[in-house]
Amino acid sequence: MKKVLTYGTFDLLHHGHINLLKRAKALGDYLTVAVSTDEFNLGKGKVCTYPYEERAQILEAIRYVDKVIPESNWEQKIRDVQENDIDVFVIGDDWKGKFDFLKEYCQVVYLPRTEGISTTQIKETLSGQ
Repeated sequence: MKKVLTYGTFDLLHHGHINLLKRAKALGDYLTVAVSTDEFNLGKGKVCTYPYEERAQILEAIRYVDKVIPESNWEQKIRDVQENDIDVFVIGDDWKGKFDFLKEYCQVVYLPRTEGISTTQIKETLSGQ
């Protein structure tokens, strides 16, 4: 079984997120999604619309997702790859090159983002900016 891992905040879930999850799942048989915890997001200066538990629950309901785990720090990626027997690490190409250190442990794939959609864009539209 080929196992895939991706990371994200997944706040205000949109079709760009779904496209990423669908393409990530297509690279293997089993998709694990690490969702940023509220505490981790605060450390990055992000405040989510939905708390971690709700974002994780939403992702668990998506047919492409087999398992959801918390992302609580930047340093956990090697451990997550090893503990979950990951074959392919997938992330959006806005992170291109930033996770090449994982190539020692698994294949690393940077997928193109869906054009014209982002959570930041949605939040700006909703706030009237």
